[in-house]
Amino acid sequence: MHTGEPLPAVGEVLTALATGLWHWDTATELVTVDAEAARLLGLPPEPATLTEAQARARLHPVDWNEIISVVGLAVAEDTLAEVRIRIMDERGHVTRTVRSRSKPSYDAQKKSFQLIGTLQEVTEPTPGTPAGRTAVTGDWRRSREAFLLDAGRALAEARSTAEVLRVAAGLSMPGFSPDGLAVFGVEGDRLTIIGHHGQQPGDESPFSHMSLETDYPAAEVVRTGRAVYLSSPEAYRSRYPVTWPLAEQFDRQSWAFLPLTVAGRTMGAWMAGFAYPVAFTPDERSVLTTVARMLAQALSRAGLAESERELTDGLQRSMLPTLGPEIPGMTVAARYVPTGGGLQVGGDWYDMIPLPGGTSRTKSGQGRFALVIGDVQGHDVRAAGLMGQLRIALRAYAAEGHRPDAVLSRASRFLHGMAYGGGDPSDVRFATCLYVEVDPATGILEVARAGHPEPATRKADGTVLARRTAGGLPLGIDPDADYPTTRVALEPGETLMLCTDGLIETGGHDFETGWKRIRAILETHDGDLEELADGLIQAVHGPSSHHTTGPLADRREDDIAVLLLHRQGEGVDPAAAAPKVRRTMLSVAQAEPERVAVARQQLRELLHDWPSADQVDSAVLLLSETLTNVLVHTDADALLLAEVRGEPGERRMRIEVTDTSDDLPHKRRPGELASSGRGLMLIELLADVWGVDPQGEGKSIWFELYESSGEPSA
Repeated sequence: MHTGEPLPAVGEVLTALATGLWHWDTATELVTVDAEAARLLGLPPEPATLTEAQARARLHPVDWNEIISVVGLAVAEDTLAEVRIRIMDERGHVTRTVRSRSKPSYDAQKKSFQLIGTLQEVTEPTPGTPAGRTAVTGDWRRSREAFLLDAGRALAEARSTAEVLRVAAGLSMPGFSPDGLAVFGVEGDRLTIIGHHGQQPGDESPFSHMSLETDYPAAEVVRTGRAVYLSSPEAYRSRYPVTWPLAEQFDRQSWAFLPLTVAGRTMGAWMAGFAYPVAFTPDERSVLTTVARMLAQALSRAGLAESERELTDGLQRSMLPTLGPEIPGMTVAARYVPTGGGLQVGGDWYDMIPLPGGTSRTKSGQGRFALVIGDVQGHDVRAAGLMGQLRIALRAYAAEGHRPDAVLSRASRFLHGMAYGGGDPSDVRFATCLYVEVDPATGILEVARAGHPEPATRKADGTVLARRTAGGLPLGIDPDADYPTTRVALEPGETLMLCTDGLIETGGHDFETGWKRIRAILETHDGDLEELADGLIQAVHGPSSHHTTGPLADRREDDIAVLLLHRQGEGVDPAAAAPKVRRTMLSVAQAEPERVAVARQQLRELLHDWPSADQVDSAVLLLSETLTNVLVHTDADALLLAEVRGEPGERRMRIEVTDTSDDLPHKRRPGELASSGRGLMLIELLADVWGVDPQGEGKSIWFELYESSGEPSA
């Protein structure tokens, strides 16, 4: 080549330098190589496109893990990624060592990496020597930092001993990774096995409950607090001849035993075993020592957290009751989940109380009972203590035979006396509560509510209604507070749900959005009552860590209590025939005109799947007119009964408002400026059929709308 001649193509130059080009796209999971790169990978010397699995099969598994760490750090620092890689043949033997240099980029939208780089063969040092170990890790500092950052984050997030061990087993150390791990603990003067990985179940038996005086590396580490490094089987055999036969069966080449030390106390030992020779250079010992310290801290935190959880969970659950004997015709299910943080104790509770006497009894002699759910303010030991005392007081008042309103009034006075009668005046607590007296023979529920979320009913066809009930102040605020009672009918096939606000508002939801989430679960669930309870709880949970898929989540800002009551169908198999009728009933007193809005909301919930929004609006308007007519033109209370009958596509809705007044409505022709008198005109205009039926005492005004344009089915 002479001065002034054009430069050769880049590809020709790279080929002359025995340097190959490769391109890796993690979005497509494809690796493209030119002829020289293919040759260096042990493939035919021609351009090729490989899958990630095919490319990975040509590389040493330890080096593949190192590539991932180095690439991540290079992207973060916006530098080149350089690493030495051992190329393997089909039999698992190393054929050559190559150096890879690449410029990685990260696509935030696709969440993927793209790397374009070079491959060039380099001299392979003697395996097992310090030079041989460091040659594989092309940039030891960078890969070590990336590994330790990731390991520290993962171990810090582990919240149980099992999760700590799972994270430790998945650690891929830069340039050298153990194929077997064991964590030893201490009980008295003996070693115990906390957990292990890379061995078969039962292999740990000879090492379990081994005396600390035994000539075994882990025992020596616990006794002395100093690490033991064994770089070859010969070193192990010569130093520990007594226990060498126990380790020989695992066919490993190197071992590291490190102390697990917390606050100056050695709590155990960590064993890392390697299937290939490891020289344990100062850099490698530094990584192992750092991991051992992080592992000890993580195990200490997990052990303390598990002890606290066991104590507080036992305390909390000892205050919660069993659901008692089976109730003919009814099924009850309950769930309690403590808060996600702190001491995991709180003031949520539920209870099921057999009531004395009672005018209504089933054939088996099982009488009425009460369901109670509540929430004492706070998530600490004091809240749990107040909860236990309040629960006992409620059971006592109920056992005396008091009605629901009297039970809550007495409980409020009791809690007020406890809160203001002594102790720290700045730590005054209150409690919300929902008390439901159940008659299993008739399905009649008498509900009293003290500042608690209202109950909900899941009808036999899956329709969910929030049952609007009268209520009073939370317990403990006013010792003379009144708690009116609302009567609700639970029809065969229906399910009543009582819950604390933790179920609704957990995960950053407010009451409205949280209720929509819970309602969707209730409507779509297909299973028995226990499965429904599990489904509700799991709906507000997520993974405990971005590294694992644990069963619970830190999103639980509050305790959760759920109580479900299902009334079984009377002689009808719910799976055999789908119900064709759903209804709701509500009373509106003269002194409670605000319940007209509640009635409108109940009707909209009943018609949640009605296809015509105009018909739903018409039904709500006509309901308002009929209820208002009773409140304005009579001195009686109004009773609403709304029903939907028939199969989808041919259904009809019937809304009926009953009162005890004998005055019949009359159709009038109001003037343009009149403020009333249009009720019957609207009914006649918007309803498909309507009528007024005199009764023995009072009258009933009703109207119907049809889902189809034809006549309603009989």
